Amino acid sequence: MNSVLVFKTSITSNREIKELKPVLNSLIAKNGYWNFDLEDCDNIFRVETKTITPYAISQAFKSLGFYCEELD
Repeated sequence: MNSVLVFKTSITSNREIKELKPVLNSLIAKNGYWNFDLEDCDNIFRVETKTITPYAISQAFKSLGFYCEELD
């Protein structure tokens, strides 16, 4: 069963999403689905996955200089 993980991020534009897309696809695409909600004040990033940890996702963002924190 897939888990839904929700993160607050520093992503504010489609340009930044395009920069992250290759990393997110390599990390998540085969094991889930991801999307952003830039209209939300927290610039929400959602992931549906069975196998990826919140830590791995946060580290992927951090490696490219972006902020990403899991919300409870």
